[in-house]
Amino acid sequence: MKRLLTLVILLFALSSFAQKKVSATELSNYIGDSVTVCDKVYGGRFLQRTSITLLSVGKEFPYHLLTIVIKGGDRDKFKYKPEDALVKKSVCVTGKLTEYGGKPQIIITDPSQIKIQ
Repeated sequence: MKRLLTLVILLFALSSFAQKKVSATELSNYIGDSVTVCDKVYGGRFLQRTSITLLSVGKEFPYHLLTIVIKGGDRDKFKYKPEDALVKKSVCVTGKLTEYGGKPQIIITDPSQIKIQ
């Protein structure tokens, strides 16, 4: 049991070192990597039909630099409505950077992935 606990702690420590803090303007260089991005949320919307929340980071939609995506079941983990509470706030978001529709995005599954600055 001690070995398992040690292994879990070691893996957690290594994953936290794997995060790269990058600027929103250089995200295209880090697609596929786990990153931390800090910038302002300029807009947000909840798509009721699909239960997806989209937050535009770095600039106003459609010129935003990053989309933060929160899917339906994960949205329930928040104690607030992200599309309202995070707009006009500076945040840091951590997660795997992917691309959708030619734009960088991070899909977050837990509120701990996004911190208000």
